[in-house]
Amino acid sequence: MKIRAVIANNRKKAFEVGTSRKTLVFPYTKAEPQPTPDDKVARVYVDAELARDGFTYVLQSGKEGTVHIEQVLDYNQDPRYLRDMLLYRLTLEAQRRVAASPLSKRELIRRLGTSATQFYRLLDQANYRKSIDQLLALLQILDCDVDLIVRARKDEAA
Repeated sequence: MKIRAVIANNRKKAFEVGTSRKTLVFPYTKAEPQPTPDDKVARVYVDAELARDGFTYVLQSGKEGTVHIEQVLDYNQDPRYLRDMLLYRLTLEAQRRVAASPLSKRELIRRLGTSATQFYRLLDQANYRKSIDQLLALLQILDCDVDLIVRARKDEAA
């Protein structure tokens, strides 16, 4: 997801980040260095050097900070971003289990009922177009149980 525009909103004490889908907020308190009433944001811009995947801001003191779109998506708990992170973690685990498995890759491909190309796409952590179903099937073949745990968030102040 690319950033189209970014605005420093001193009243809300947050950056307003415009994407192709929606506008998201990112509070100053999460930025490093943190803008303060004594050191406000002097300039903010979508950073072309980050391929429009982040923005850079400059404080009145001259300090500079950069925020990546993933930080904004994580803070806003974007469902697509959370799905991609779950897929990424499952893929890394599948890679570790395949490497440690006594089963050959050919046997895993046969048991999944797929092609070698699809199997290697399934193990590619940069591929987010695969389904979680496929990964779960692979982990099942590798004698793994996958449990999804839902719990309350921990209070950051505690």
